[in-house]
This record gives sequence, C-alpha cells and structure tokens, in this order.
Amino acid sequence: MENKSDPTRKSGKSAPKDREERLKAALKANLARRKAQSRARRTSEGTDNKDE
Repeated sequence: MENKSDPTRKSGKSAPKDREERLKAALKANLARRKAQSRARRTSEGTDNKDE
C-alpha cells in the first residue's frame, strides 16, 4: 500500500512542519467554506423576508 522507499517522501524533523502546513491549509479552506455558507444563508434569508 505505502511505498516507504519513495524518494519524494521526506523524513526527519520536516514531517511535523509538513503536517502543520497541511492542517493550516485545511483550516483555512474550512473557514472559507463556512463563511461562504453563512453568507449564502444570510442572503437567502434576506430574499425570503421580502416576499412576505
């Protein structure tokens, strides 16, 4: 399954930094997605109230 002799795979102390960078990017993407969902909800709520 996992090729441990992969030359592109880094070892040593750089692994925690790579993990931190991946987590940081995932958190940023998650936050952006949640903000977009919140904006969409506010926009749809605003248009629903105008019809009544």
